[in-house]
Amino acid sequence: MPASQLTPDANPGPRRRATLDASEPMLRTEQTLMRRWRASDLEPFAALNADADVMEHFPTLLTRAESDAMVERIEACFEQSGYGLWAVELPGEAAFVGFVGLWPVRPELPFAPALEIGWRLAAPYWGRGIATEAARAAMAFAFEDCDLDSLVSYTAATNVRSMRVMARLGMRREPADDFEHPQLEEGNPLRPHIVYRIDRARWESERVAE
Repeated sequence: MPASQLTPDANPGPRRRATLDASEPMLRTEQTLMRRWRASDLEPFAALNADADVMEHFPTLLTRAESDAMVERIEACFEQSGYGLWAVELPGEAAFVGFVGLWPVRPELPFAPALEIGWRLAAPYWGRGIATEAARAAMAFAFEDCDLDSLVSYTAATNVRSMRVMARLGMRREPADDFEHPQLEEGNPLRPHIVYRIDRARWESERVAE
């Protein structure tokens, strides 16, 4: 799924207008609470990152140390920029099911600088529209609160499930932006990546059509 390449030195991009209170929930949808990360999220997140089904379209599974370090980078982005990859909770059902949110594109990718919308959910929660619903909230936050002009989403060309989510979000594939991921060796089936994009005008027209 998207948001696969997180680096500690990524440029967090534009700042939100106002400072967020980290002690309070950030975004709510019909099914989800999208919030800052807690210590209790680390264990289920590590299990998610060690699940071969969840990580099918990623080069490797993550160790517990790598998973914990990823959360540290996410929280650092929140502290610096007021947005990031929100931990997703299903109130009354599950305290943690994965993440959905915004992340700066790696600077070495050909369409950088840009802000990515991405998601990663535990397999038992697939097929319920959770990623799409939460991503729509993150998208609204990006355009309304961060005054962004566009968002991208990218993934391995084998990841049909994530591409369907991108399409449901109103994003369009940008074939000219498709690329071979520089961190993967030639011949790796995950090396070809596709890029979807949405701009503010299209997002606004999609909202009117709903």
